[in-house]
Amino acid sequence: MSFIFKAIDHIQLAAPKGSEDMARRFYINILGFDEIEKPEELKKNGGVWFACGNLQIHIGIEDPFFPAKKAHPAFEVVNLAELKKHLTIKEVEYSEDGKLPGAKRIYIFDPFGNRMELLEWDRE
Repeated sequence: MSFIFKAIDHIQLAAPKGSEDMARRFYINILGFDEIEKPEELKKNGGVWFACGNLQIHIGIEDPFFPAKKAHPAFEVVNLAELKKHLTIKEVEYSEDGKLPGAKRIYIFDPFGNRMELLEWDRE
């Protein structure tokens, strides 16, 4: 083969029409992402984009909207214990899952009901 997959450029999650401010409150104020500018041609579609380091999450508007309850992005984090404390302070519910050998992980839902996995590998 003469091609390779290099990396995931971004992850897109769906949200209902008019929910950009709610997305900002969650992704910026709770998860600590920064908002990034959408290209002018794409602004007319609504939605909002966020980044944290090399990670990008694009919130796209869908009408009708249906949240992703099973399909989900998984983000590797550093210091999951501190993240859990932070989520508790911010009143974001999470569920713990010990089913993946070698990892600690939790699941959260964004304000629109999209599932997200947050995990920390036990690599030493």
